[in-house]
Amino acid sequence: MSMYIENNLQQNSVNSKEYQIYLEQCHSNKVDPLTAEALLSKIKNHKWLLSEKLGRDVGMKIATLDYLENTEPLGQAHVEPSGLPLIAGLEAERIDRSVWDTIADSQPPKQVVNKRIIMPLTQADLASKHAVVPPRAIIFFGPPGTGKTHFVKAIAGVLQWWFVEVSPSMLMADGEDRLAANLKNLMEQVRDLENALVFIDEFEEIAGNRDTSSRIEKTITNEFLKQVPLLKDRPHKNLLVCATNYIRQLDSALLRPGRFDCVIPVGSLDDQSRRRIFEHFLADTNRRDIDIDRIISEIPLFTPAEIEYLFQKVRQEAFEQECVQGRDCRVTTAMFMKVIPTIRQTLNDEIFEAFQQDCDEFTRY
Repeated sequence: MSMYIENNLQQNSVNSKEYQIYLEQCHSNKVDPLTAEALLSKIKNHKWLLSEKLGRDVGMKIATLDYLENTEPLGQAHVEPSGLPLIAGLEAERIDRSVWDTIADSQPPKQVVNKRIIMPLTQADLASKHAVVPPRAIIFFGPPGTGKTHFVKAIAGVLQWWFVEVSPSMLMADGEDRLAANLKNLMEQVRDLENALVFIDEFEEIAGNRDTSSRIEKTITNEFLKQVPLLKDRPHKNLLVCATNYIRQLDSALLRPGRFDCVIPVGSLDDQSRRRIFEHFLADTNRRDIDIDRIISEIPLFTPAEIEYLFQKVRQEAFEQECVQGRDCRVTTAMFMKVIPTIRQTLNDEIFEAFQQDCDEFTRY
């Protein structure tokens, strides 16, 4: 089998399952299928780059060894934890480290996240020396579209942990009556994960205020109140992050110290933050010279999601023009200026005033 795989590697015809076997043979570690598939794609690209550099076809075997030795070692983050095949069942994914760099340093939550979350988890010995306990459960709150999910993915990326996303609709797949049972089952599995970040979006849907909830909703909230301390009591390297647009709808018991370690606001972007996100999307755009300063001045309340949508619109326009004209059509500043007024903005002064009140009342880290 080993010789068969090596022959296929040299011919660049190995599939992801065969590649998983090859990696396990090389490193005497169990490698999960998701990692093998992701590495196969990366190493095929690395093979092309290395061959171009050396002026000859180096083959997949050499490309693999060179990539793992010099670019991305097959360390602990790539090895499937013993007894946890549910990583694949939860559709976990890897987030690239570069996502963290798309968040401007001037965004206040980035500094908080770095000091309170990233540093204690990545410098565990130093944290232990100072009796600093890394957080295990976090809430992000803020208006819709302000980048909460983006922040969560960035944390998973910089830690190089598995990213597992859970939505209320997934938990309600068997009906509302089964939501509490499904939540209990999920949390029982999640608390045994290693090197994993579990993200629950639209958190208010499963942890609403019990004073105004139905019987079923109260049962769900009660179950979550039980499960969070159980997760935090386990000595595993994992992190639960929940996000909500409506923090006032959460049950007050969740917001008191003892369950969630941090409650962090994610609000508006400053000009530097908008520019960072704009330049991130601009890098992959077929464009002419763009007057970035002019465009940034025209989108003072745009959220990250709206900036991404702006690029979708101008790219589509350039694509359609080239299809009709049959010649290279590049995105211009004028295209951006034409599209900007057509995008309905989520944020306004009233929303931000309410958000500031929420910050004063609920922020805790």
